[in-house]
Amino acid sequence: MLAIQFDHFGGPEVLRPVELAAPQPGPGEVLLTVEAAGVNFADTHQVDGSYLAADALPYVPGSEVVGRTPDGRRVLARVSHGYAEQVTAKESALVDIPEEFDASQALALMMQGLTAWHLLRSAARLRTGETVVVHSAAGGVGSLAIQLAREFGAGRVLAQVSTPEKERLVLELGADAVVSYPLAEKADIVLDAVGGELFDQALGSLASFGRLVTYGNSARTGFTPVDPAALNRLNASVTGFWLRPALAAPGAVSGPLGELFALVADGRLKPVTGAAYPLAEAARAHEDLLARRTTGKVILTT
Repeated sequence: MLAIQFDHFGGPEVLRPVELAAPQPGPGEVLLTVEAAGVNFADTHQVDGSYLAADALPYVPGSEVVGRTPDGRRVLARVSHGYAEQVTAKESALVDIPEEFDASQALALMMQGLTAWHLLRSAARLRTGETVVVHSAAGGVGSLAIQLAREFGAGRVLAQVSTPEKERLVLELGADAVVSYPLAEKADIVLDAVGGELFDQALGSLASFGRLVTYGNSARTGFTPVDPAALNRLNASVTGFWLRPALAAPGAVSGPLGELFALVADGRLKPVTGAAYPLAEAARAHEDLLARRTTGKVILTT
């Protein structure tokens, strides 16, 4: 089967198509024929070594797929090594999806949809009427977080983006305004996956009892150490969030994912589908993602 593998850390150029033997399912697992694999920003951290140790190499990235079981079921699944034509998945992790459901939309609801849900519900603990600022708001997580913040009762939803095209998109998704720092108003919640200077600016823009949720470092720069005394003066908090351990909690997947699918079915949540690349062009997908040329959910098709 065709798969995308890297055998040393680096940029997108280290991703290369290879022929591998099909994986063998173990107890409680099923072999899936992949229709599409989701691309997440976290995958770029695996490739550059931010997530993996050298003893894990060579490695096939990818954490989510839409595929078919041997008996023909079309499913969405969390997996390991998803950048491939075939992959194994736990039977318990399979979510049946209708034939008419777009693969990009389904994949958007898995890692990115669950991230957005847990950022607002579990990490930020959004309360009715609060003001939420979403960084990288046109991306896979951000575009969903804007809509979910409104759905969950936010009073104001503000977006930070990098281009006029992305400004138009986030306003269409329901953001009240596009903002830059310093903010004209204090924020109760800021969702930040960028880090660097943007993290510092966001911290100083929090309202009393505000929460800055950090869940990434796409700037790939070091964070300024947070002084607890500064948090005292701000009367604010910084919360870290990582999806992988969060999903280990009971009900952390099935309940939120069911809610997300229901919101889509009701027309109240619209996953933004981005570019689809052939599996063999995974390196180009990563290049575009890192260069911020993408919006919404990026996928690889087989």
